[in-house]
Amino acid sequence: MMKTLSGALVAAAVAVAGIGSAKAEIAIATAGPMTGQYASFGEQMKRGAEMAVADLNAKGGVLGQKLRLVVGDDACDPKQAVAVANKMASDGVVFVAGHFCSGSSIPASKVYTEEGILQISPASTNPKLTEEGGDNVFRTCGRDDQQGTVAGNYLADMFKGKKVAFLHDKTAYGKGLADETLKQYRNRGMKEVMYEAYTAGEKDYSALISKMKAAGVDVFYVGGYHTEAGLMIRQAHEQGYRPQLISGDALVTDEYWKITGPAGEGTLMTFSPDPRKNAVAKPVVEKFRAGGYEPEGYTLYTYGAIQAWAQAAEKTGSTDTGKLVAALRGNQFDTVLGQIGFDMKGDVTAPGYVFYEWKDGTYDYAK
Repeated sequence: MMKTLSGALVAAAVAVAGIGSAKAEIAIATAGPMTGQYASFGEQMKRGAEMAVADLNAKGGVLGQKLRLVVGDDACDPKQAVAVANKMASDGVVFVAGHFCSGSSIPASKVYTEEGILQISPASTNPKLTEEGGDNVFRTCGRDDQQGTVAGNYLADMFKGKKVAFLHDKTAYGKGLADETLKQYRNRGMKEVMYEAYTAGEKDYSALISKMKAAGVDVFYVGGYHTEAGLMIRQAHEQGYRPQLISGDALVTDEYWKITGPAGEGTLMTFSPDPRKNAVAKPVVEKFRAGGYEPEGYTLYTYGAIQAWAQAAEKTGSTDTGKLVAALRGNQFDTVLGQIGFDMKGDVTAPGYVFYEWKDGTYDYAK
């Protein structure tokens, strides 16, 4: 497998941040969309990783060695994700807390498996990541089939007699989530009035909105990201059309409200229980806020992934992936996410999904 990249690709794909001494250090990484339309999530991951590394280094590092953080930018592009993964291998990285998009994590995982690098994604929810990935692949977030079951049941229970549409952006994440939600909705004996794909990155969804309006759609479920979902609900309101928008965990960023403004009021979404509300996370959350950053979304899921890796390394006295895999599957870990473990597939054994609602520019548990 190719392990070298052109200078331009290296510059575009990977930024290296050295933390601590250059002597006796362990290289770990986070990787995600540091640039592009989903960069707000990359920022969450980078912030979480930087704080986790800084906190571990302040306590002496891991196995008596300081950590050096490598930050990879895949822009949620599968090809760039593979380039990043190869660069991680050539840089001697032993563990990656990443990637963000499932469409990046899945192809990158094949490189990590071949190179013997441990991968724990804080955010990739497509079931294929752990169903088809190697023994070295884990995640601290939930799965689309879990999230879809919760969302599908909610749609069936709360919107009986309403016309429901399902939209997706054709990505591994978006289509996977929409399909799992629709599957459960149908399992409950319900029938959708529309199932449509849209193209991510466009700025004008007025034709799609008009189509839903003409069909009398009361509720639309979006399998996709905050950028497009936000434009859709804003453009619907601009047409005097006010359907209920329901989506998933990719709306857990303040960027959503910046796109929607008041049109985002009442948007519902599924996400794991908010780790900021965990008592064990309070000191870390306060440290983030003192520095002027709100650790929303996947910030603490990245921090927690690094905590789990570090504790597994200390338990085994090694950074060897084979030993760490056994430790991760056989123990519980005290993290900002609470006490977590992993099943034999690499999926986290933690509470599942709950509903949140956007109100007055922020999101909290739906009442």
